[in-house]
Amino acid sequence: MPASVLVPRIELKILDPRLHEWGMPRYQTEMAAALDLHACVDNPIILHPQAPAQLIPSGIAVYIGCEHIAALLMPRSGLGHKKGLVLGNTVGLIDADYTAQVMISAWNRNPVGSDPIVVSPGERIAQLMFVPVVRPCLDIVDHFSATTERGEGGFGSTGTGREP
Repeated sequence: MPASVLVPRIELKILDPRLHEWGMPRYQTEMAAALDLHACVDNPIILHPQAPAQLIPSGIAVYIGCEHIAALLMPRSGLGHKKGLVLGNTVGLIDADYTAQVMISAWNRNPVGSDPIVVSPGERIAQLMFVPVVRPCLDIVDHFSATTERGEGGFGSTGTGREP
């Protein structure tokens, strides 16, 4: 890492001692953007297609402590694509002042009639990425100070990019 990059310090608390044998949350490659998280459950969890999401403990808690950093909880792309395992809330947000256990909302997005997904104890099922947060001051106005080409065209106003 270049010497000019300031690396923030985040406190990580291990709540499930099995992580010492399964593997501590870590970046799986040198350039990975997120830490893999394990399913810290005692028995396999069965996720039936289209059933309500289930909360699965990650076995960790974090204290970010800086309003300019948050963490995003995301599914592992391979599990989502190959098996249909995604997060029940699509992306989870961990605020800088949240210090309870990180819980993974797991959901089987496959159609009814598909096989259930089995989440085994210790399986890596989600990832945690730390991101910068910008908290701007909001100026309440009656009219914007500038106009744009798009203007108030709104949702979908730029089209699909395909010629008619």
